Amino acid sequence: MELHLLFHSVHQLSRQIMKRNNTVLQKYGLYSAQWSVLYVLKQKGRLTQKELSEYLAVEAPPMTRTIQRLVKQGYVRQVPGADKRVKFIELTELAEREYPVWEQAVLEMNQQTIKGFGKEHQQQLQKLMTEWLSALESHQGEEEQK
Repeated sequence: MELHLLFHSVHQLSRQIMKRNNTVLQKYGLYSAQWSVLYVLKQKGRLTQKELSEYLAVEAPPMTRTIQRLVKQGYVRQVPGADKRVKFIELTELAEREYPVWEQAVLEMNQQTIKGFGKEHQQQLQKLMTEWLSALESHQGEEEQK
C-alpha cells in the first residue's frame, strides 16, 4: 500500500467524522472542536489550558478561542490555581446538565458512521489506532528530550 494513500485516507476519514459531528452538534450551538474539549473535561475533570492543548494536540491560539466560546456559552469556567499564572478549565453545572444530550447525539452519529463494521473490526481498528497514537506520543517525548 502506498504510504501517501494511507495518510490521505486517515485525513479524509478524520474530516468526514468532524463534518458529521459538526452537523449533529449544530442544533446545540456547538462544533466538534468544542465537543472535544467538553468530552475531555467530562472524562478527566478540570485541566489547565496547556493540558487540554497537549492532550488534544491543538495549538494554543485555537484552543484559547474554543475555550472563550465555551465560557461565553456558559459551558466552562476558568478557575485560578494556587499559582495565579495557571488557570484551570472545568465544566459548569449547565454543561453537566446538557452533556448527556450532546453525548447521545454524538453517539448516535458515531453508530451510524461505523454501521456495517462488525465488533471484531471495530476492536481491531481501536487496537491499531491506540498503538499508533501511543507510538507517536512516545516518539514525540523522545524528540522533546533532545
